[in-house]
Amino acid sequence: MDLSLISAILLLFFVIDPIGNVPVFVATLEKVDPAKRARVVARECAIAYAALMAFLFGGQSFMGILRLTDDALGIAGGVILFIIALRMIFRRPDGIFGESSDGEPFIFPLAIPLFAGPSALATVLLLVSHAPDRTGEWVIAITVASALSTLVLSLGGRLSTILGKRGIHALETLVGLLLTAVAVQMLLDGIRNYIETLGFK
Repeated sequence: MDLSLISAILLLFFVIDPIGNVPVFVATLEKVDPAKRARVVARECAIAYAALMAFLFGGQSFMGILRLTDDALGIAGGVILFIIALRMIFRRPDGIFGESSDGEPFIFPLAIPLFAGPSALATVLLLVSHAPDRTGEWVIAITVASALSTLVLSLGGRLSTILGKRGIHALETLVGLLLTAVAVQMLLDGIRNYIETLGFK
């Protein structure tokens, strides 16, 4: 993977997928005091950024200690994403990810797995594993992609106002359908790669 800095920024931005996550952020923050929403979004994005940076510098060692493989990360990520997608399509009274006692999310699900999800973490791990000598560039790429994603998510409230509640729910269902396909692809890729490591083609 020979990526330029700009290519890495774009790759991370699309993997984080802040545009696709807007409906989920809006739905999750629906019962949070409007005056607090901007602060909550900034806090969750900062936590996600810290998780991405931690994975950049310690992800390989952590996975090595737990004896985890990229295939396991991809399969687990596909399962989690599939469950999230189903809950987006078939809405529940308690919301997509359930509800905390005060209605304000903390770390889960906004920071992890929506912002710093399995795909984003795997991408960071892939970048550093293929070019460990360019860690400084990857730091810049993560920082810029995270800043752009935070900006998009911070404007989610305005998008919600423009589209209205029904529009957001329709967009959320559409995103859920797309995420279902992405989740299945992640599962298939992980299973195929694992089978290939066993010597089967």
